[in-house]
Amino acid sequence: MSLAKPWRDLDRSTVGSAPNRYALYELGDADGETVGFGAGVLRDDLKEALAYGDAAKVRWELAESADHAERLLADHADE
Repeated sequence: MSLAKPWRDLDRSTVGSAPNRYALYELGDADGETVGFGAGVLRDDLKEALAYGDAAKVRWELAESADHAERLLADHADE
């Protein structure tokens, strides 16, 4: 199930403005179709996603800790 957040273009501007915090994030293609989910330090993970070019869009939900981000990912996968 997708996050109930608006898509943002996955570009250098978005990566630069992304919080340096743990998060659950969703990656999408240019049409807004989900291509994957992840959990980790948002800015670092988005830098990697941008470098590999696997996605064109992103949306996220911030977490309080690494464990919280992993729980959000697990809960999200169960839906």
